[in-house]
Amino acid sequence: MLHDLVAAGFAWLLAYLLRFNFELPANFIAEIWHTLIWVVVLQGIVFWRFGLYRGVWRYASVNDLRRILWAVIVAAGAIPLLFWMLRMTVVVPRSVLVIYPILLLLMMGGGRLIYRLWKEQALFADIKLHGEPVLILGAGDAAVNLAKELARNPLWRVVGFLDDDEGKIGNMLNGVRVLGKQEELVHWANKLSVNQAIIAMPESTHSQRKRAIELCNQAEIKALTVPSFDDLLSGKVTLSQLRAVELEDLLGRDSVQLDNAGLQEQLTGKVVLVTGAGGSIGSELCRQIGRFTPGKLVLYDANEFALYNIQQELDGTFPQLEIAYLAGDVRDDVRLEQVFREYRPNVVFHAAAYKHVPLMERHNAWQAVRNNVFGTWRVASCAQRHGVEKFVLISTDKAVNPTNVMGTTKRMAEIVCQGLQKPDGTRFVIVRFGNVLGSNGSVIPKFREQIAKGGPLTVTHPEITRFFMSIPEAAQLVMQAGYMGKGGEIFVLDMGEPVKIVDLAKDMIRLSGFNEGDIKIEFTGLRPGEKLYEEVLADSEHTLPTPHPKLRIAQARQVAAGELQAMLDWVNSDAANDDVVVRERLRHWVPEYTPTLNGR
Repeated sequence: MLHDLVAAGFAWLLAYLLRFNFELPANFIAEIWHTLIWVVVLQGIVFWRFGLYRGVWRYASVNDLRRILWAVIVAAGAIPLLFWMLRMTVVVPRSVLVIYPILLLLMMGGGRLIYRLWKEQALFADIKLHGEPVLILGAGDAAVNLAKELARNPLWRVVGFLDDDEGKIGNMLNGVRVLGKQEELVHWANKLSVNQAIIAMPESTHSQRKRAIELCNQAEIKALTVPSFDDLLSGKVTLSQLRAVELEDLLGRDSVQLDNAGLQEQLTGKVVLVTGAGGSIGSELCRQIGRFTPGKLVLYDANEFALYNIQQELDGTFPQLEIAYLAGDVRDDVRLEQVFREYRPNVVFHAAAYKHVPLMERHNAWQAVRNNVFGTWRVASCAQRHGVEKFVLISTDKAVNPTNVMGTTKRMAEIVCQGLQKPDGTRFVIVRFGNVLGSNGSVIPKFREQIAKGGPLTVTHPEITRFFMSIPEAAQLVMQAGYMGKGGEIFVLDMGEPVKIVDLAKDMIRLSGFNEGDIKIEFTGLRPGEKLYEEVLADSEHTLPTPHPKLRIAQARQVAAGELQAMLDWVNSDAANDDVVVRERLRHWVPEYTPTLNGR
C-alpha cells in the first residue's frame, strides 16, 4: 500500500511536470502541494475499497490489473468531485486529470510486474545460461504454460518448441521460438546439444503421442511427458509434474466417450454390488462407479488383503460415499442370500473369477469350474431372486474358441447368464475383453520385476501376440456396455491392434534405460493352455455393431434349457473331479473347446 500511495503522489507531480514541459509556473507549485495530500488520501481509500491488497504480488495477474484499472478510473473521476465538495479554489489543468491516471496505472501495474518477474527469476530469462537444455514437443497452451513453469526452475532451460502446425513455426512463445516440425527433432537435438525432450500434448490422440515418443527414440534422447489431460482437469497433478514415458504411453489408447447421462441414470443413487472388488478390474470398476455417486457401493471379495487395500483407497477418495466392504465367497449361497437381502442391490458387476490360464490348467481345473461357473450361477440366481435390475458378467477373449480350462469355464459362465435371461426381470449382460495393462498376473508387472533383477526377460514364444487395453478403459467400457445392454447380449470390446510380447519386452527394456545387450530376452516355450494368437473379438463377420464405436455384440451359440440344466447339475456336484474328467466334460458342454497342454 505504501508503494501505491507513493506512486499516487509521484504520478500527480509528474502529470504537472509533463503538462508544463518540466517548467512549472510558481503559482502551480503551491497548488500541487495544496492538492497532493487530498489526492493521496482519496487514492488510498479507493484502493482499499477495491481490494487491491488481498492478493500477493508474486502471483499478480490480469485480474489484479483489472482491479487496478477500475480503482484508478473511479479515483480519477472522484478527484475533481472532491475538490468541488471541499470548495477548494484550485485550477487543475484538464490535461493533468487525463495524464495522471495513465501514469498511475503504469506505475502500479509496472511495479507488480517487475516484482513478479524478479521473484520468478524471469527478468533475465532470455539470457538464462544454466540448466539442462530441453526441447518441448507441442506448442499449444499446455506447452506454453509448461515453458513458463520451467523458466522458474534453474535445472531446466527450454531452447525451443517443435510443432507440426506450420502457422506456428518461427513464432515466439513466452520468449522461446517454435523452431520447426516434430519430425526435425533429430536435427535440432544435435544442433542444440539436447539430451531430453518433453512431450507436452495432453489433449492429443494416442497415436500422436506415440509418434512423438518414437521420434525421441530415433533421436536417441530421453523422453519425458506431462500428465494426462484428465488428470490435469481433475486437479490430481500440475503441469510441471513431469514423468518418464512409460509402457502405457505406447500401448494406451484414446479416451473412452461415455454416455454420462445414461450412466448417471443407472448408477446415481442406486445400490451397486461388485464381486471380486479387490481385483484389478473389480477395484477399477469401484473407482469409476464412485464418480457417479451411487446410493451405496457394496464390495464383495474372498481375498481379505485385497479388500483391505481397496478400502484404504476408496475411503480417502470418496469420504462422503456409503461403502460396505464384505468378505465372502461367490459359491457361498448362504452368505450371498444374506448380502442380497440386507443391501438390495440394483446393479451387480460380477468380476470374481479365477483368471490365470496355466495355473488353472493343471491340478486346479475343477476349482476353475466351481468358481467360474458354479460361482457365477450362484450370484446370478441370487440376483434374479432378489429383483436386481441388471447383472453384468465380466468375461474374457479366451472364451472365444477356447483352448484352455479358464477360457472354457468363462464361456460356460456366459451360457449360464444367457440361460437365466427371461423376458422380464433381471437383465443379464456379458462383456468380453482381453488383457489389461498392469493387471494382477499380467506380463507387465512380471517384466518389471525381471528388469529390476537384471534380467533375463522370459517370453514364451517369439511370435506370440496379445491384445491390450488400460484398466480404466476396460472398466469404463464395461460400465457403458452394462448400460446399453437390454438382456442376453454378449458385448465385445474393440481391443485395437495385437501387440507382439517380444516387442513389448524390448520397449520395457529401453524405457528402463537399458538395451538388449544389458538385459537379455529368453524364449521358454508356450505354457499349458496358451494360444499363440488370441482370436479377434470385434470382427464384422461374427459381431453386430452398436451405437458405441468401441462396442460390438457377439453372435454366440445358444444352449437349450435342458442342456443348461444338465450342465448346472454337473457343476453343482460334490465330486472332486480330476483334470482329465473335467476336460472331457468341458468338451461336451463347449464343443468349440480344443484342449491342449502343449500350447499348440
